[in-house]
Amino acid sequence: MAVNAIEGVFPAGVAAFYTDRLGGVSQGPYQGFNLGLHVGDVPSRVHYNRALLSLDIGIGQEPAWLNQIHGDQVQLLPGPVLDGADAAVTRIPGQPLAIMTADCLPALFASKDGAVVGAAHAGWRGLAGGVLEATVAAMGVPATELIAWLGPCIGPNAFEVGPEVREAFLSQVESDGAAFQPKAGGKYLADLQQLAANRLKRLGVTAIYKDPACTFAEAERFFSYRRDGQTGRMAFMILRNT
Repeated sequence: MAVNAIEGVFPAGVAAFYTDRLGGVSQGPYQGFNLGLHVGDVPSRVHYNRALLSLDIGIGQEPAWLNQIHGDQVQLLPGPVLDGADAAVTRIPGQPLAIMTADCLPALFASKDGAVVGAAHAGWRGLAGGVLEATVAAMGVPATELIAWLGPCIGPNAFEVGPEVREAFLSQVESDGAAFQPKAGGKYLADLQQLAANRLKRLGVTAIYKDPACTFAEAERFFSYRRDGQTGRMAFMILRNT
């Protein structure tokens, strides 16, 4: 299955999906359902995969594909197009938001009344830089009225980082140290989902859901930059149906 519906999380009137690498027409290191035009794949194959995606989930409008730069800018729709953005927010019915990952953390948001939706791409740099905080602020509703879903990413048993990554978080909030487990040679294993959940809870978001699948560990199902280097990208999408 290339497209997976996210069920039992968001309110009626909000639809959310994510893709895996199964199916599609991409070849070589991008084998399967690659949706990233920026990774070196044959563009016609990517466009074909994107057309298959639109048909599969029955959307009539092109998703808002972002130029992701591991920053904290939020693209508002409607609004001026940003040169680089790692999150998007909209109240427009029928406008799909999309972010792409291959190990980084995808975060999807909706207000509990379904009036506003958001999507954020959060690797460790984006997390430490405040992309989730910027997304929540852009949604324009109290954090207590938001639902957040944290999707498959590189898991806490696979994401090895140096001490500088740990310090980037501990310099802001010391208790985030619990999301890092020490390894030999001064390295750490980091839990991206826990770091994200910590930040959301501090903002006041209480409805937080997690999909614990590890992109690094499941090679047949997911693309992983850390595992493979040259590889494709999955998409994580959300939209208001009404």
